[in-house]
Amino acid sequence: MAAAHGHLSDGNDAPLPFQHAVDALRRARVRNEVELEPVPPPKRLAPHAYALEAAVVVEGEELADGRLVLLYDADGQEGWQGAFRLVTLVRAELEPEMAGDPLLPEVSWSWLTGALETHGAAFEAAGGTVSRSSSHHFGALAEREDSTRIEIRASWTPVALSGGVPDVAAHLAGWCDLMCTSAGLPPVPADPRPPLGGAQSVVPLPKRRGPQQTR
Repeated sequence: MAAAHGHLSDGNDAPLPFQHAVDALRRARVRNEVELEPVPPPKRLAPHAYALEAAVVVEGEELADGRLVLLYDADGQEGWQGAFRLVTLVRAELEPEMAGDPLLPEVSWSWLTGALETHGAAFEAAGGTVSRSSSHHFGALAEREDSTRIEIRASWTPVALSGGVPDVAAHLAGWCDLMCTSAGLPPVPADPRPPLGGAQSVVPLPKRRGPQQTR
């Protein structure tokens, strides 16, 4: 397991609940296939933010990439239902034949909710979009293989525990599972804790052919 690191938007001047949440993320352990890199957080979404960029890498091939941002606003914001908010983008390339599956968006969304529930990461007010696109090559590029890309954009409010701080490490673990499932990797052994809401096992789609070319 690898440790998570990242940038704090405003250093030690941030409120204590946010600092505690960031410390928990920094101490979190994630799957070995997930490489985390600190990135500057957005400055206009909330007064305080912490951001991580990640890639799923297996045998030197990048199979999926994404970004996770932790936002904090002590006064909350419309639609948040809390002081914290997690925002994410996950991208992966799939086998072209998967593009025509009419259930792909619903299944992809269940990867997120199921992963969070499996890790006991309670959440509220989840929302997002699942997009898919196919690329076909012609003429001088006709020898290139067709490709299908899926993109998951989502945000949700992690439910705060005692002390007003959510279990953000569990949310990070669930997010990493979302990325790995999108990349076609099998799930790791389940957490011994019972999942929230009786979550079912997540079935990954076929692994895509090659590494991501762009981030």
